[in-house]
Amino acid sequence: MNLAVIGSGGREHAICYKLKQSDKVKKLICIPGNAGTALIAKNIKADITNFNLIYKTLKNHNINIVIVGPEQPLVDGIVDYLSKKKIKVFGPNKFASQLEGSKAFMKNLCKKNNIPTASFGVFNNFNQAKNFIKKNKTPLVVKADGLASGKGVFICNSKNEAKKITKEILAGKFKSSNKVVLEEFLKGDELSYFVIVDKNSYRFFGEAQDHKRVGEGDTGKNTGGMGAYSPAPLLTPELEKKIKKKIIEPTINALKKLKNPYTGFLYAGLMIYKGEPKLIEYNIRMGDPECQVLMMRLKTDLFKIIDLATKNNLKKLKIQWDKRKCITIVLCSKGYPAKYIKNSKIMNLPKIKLNSKNQIFHAGTYKKGNDFISNGGRVLNITSIDEDLYNARISTIKIIRKINWKDGFFRKDIGWKIIKKNNL
Repeated sequence: MNLAVIGSGGREHAICYKLKQSDKVKKLICIPGNAGTALIAKNIKADITNFNLIYKTLKNHNINIVIVGPEQPLVDGIVDYLSKKKIKVFGPNKFASQLEGSKAFMKNLCKKNNIPTASFGVFNNFNQAKNFIKKNKTPLVVKADGLASGKGVFICNSKNEAKKITKEILAGKFKSSNKVVLEEFLKGDELSYFVIVDKNSYRFFGEAQDHKRVGEGDTGKNTGGMGAYSPAPLLTPELEKKIKKKIIEPTINALKKLKNPYTGFLYAGLMIYKGEPKLIEYNIRMGDPECQVLMMRLKTDLFKIIDLATKNNLKKLKIQWDKRKCITIVLCSKGYPAKYIKNSKIMNLPKIKLNSKNQIFHAGTYKKGNDFISNGGRVLNITSIDEDLYNARISTIKIIRKINWKDGFFRKDIGWKIIKKNNL
C-alpha cells in the first residue's frame, strides 16, 4: 500500500517512523515533511491549505490512504474534500472537527449531553462577557473560540486581566475567533487520553502527561509542549471506566445523532480531581509531543490499525502496548515561545546513533545541502524508552548533550512530579 502523511512536525515524523516499520507499506510520502521525515519517507513540498494541489499530488503518487496530522486542514474540511474525490482519508470530517475548531461548539455539546467540564459562558459581546467576569471568582480561563496555534488560552489571575484579554480576542486578536469562551479554573492533574474511532466502535490509543510551561517546575509561559511521558500512573482502571462512560462515549454518540460520526484520532485533554475526570478540551488529532512517546510504545502495526479504522473494522482489533516507560524532551530554539532564533545550523546531529530505545523526531528542521537547519520554535524531540522513567530521562539528556546545539534550550525536569513521587 502507498501512504501519505500530511504535516511537518514531530508528530508526523513519529507517525512516519511507525508506519515505516510495517511490511505492508510500499511507499510513504510526507507533505510537506521536515528534515527528519526525509530520512524515512519522500517529502513533497506542497501547500497543505491547497486541497486541489494535495489531491493532484496524491493521485500522482498512487496513494491508497492519507493520514492527516495537524488540525488546521481537518477543520478546513480536507476529509470532506478528499472523500468526495474517492481518496481514502483518516481523520474527522469538517463538522466533527468543530470539537477542536470551535471551543463554543465543544462546550455546548458537553452541556447538552451532560459531559463533565468546567462551567462556562460563550460571548461575542464585551459587556455581556464583562458581567460574567464580575460574577465569577478568579482565576478565570479565557479562550479564543477558534484555532490559535496553542496560543489562544489564558489563565487570568485578576478580573482586570480577564477583561483585557477578552476585549483583545473580541477585537480580532485571532483571525479564527469572533467569540470568546470564559470558564472556571479547574484544579487537579492534567491527563492526555487518546482513542482511535471509526463509525462503529473505538479503541483506547494510549495515555500520556505533557508539560506545557516553558520553565523548570512548570513555570513561565504556556507552549505547544516542552515534553511528555507515557504511561501515566494517574490513569487507573477505575478512572478509565469513568472517562469512557462520562466523556468519550457520550461525545461519540452525540456526533452520531448529529449524523456526523467521528472518525480518526480523538485526544481528550482532561483534568483529574479527587478521582473524577472533567474535559478541558478535545483535539481532533494526535498530540504533539504525546504522539512521540506513544509511537515508541505502540507494538501493534500502525498501518494495520489505520487500515481497519478506514474500513470501520476496529472492533476486530486488540492494540498492544510496550509496558516500558517512555519520555520525550523537546529541544527548542532560544527565545521560544516568544521571538526565537531561526536558520541555525545543528552541527552534531548526524553523529548521534539511534536505535529501538532512542529516537530523535524532527519538528522544526530542514536540510540545506548536508546540514540540518532549524526553522521552528520546537525543533527536535529526543525520545527514549526504558524500564523506568528516570533512566529514560537520563538517556534523552545524554543525547541532547551530544547534540550540543548552541542556539537551543530544553527542560531537564520533564516528568519531575512522577519521578519524585514514585522515586523512579
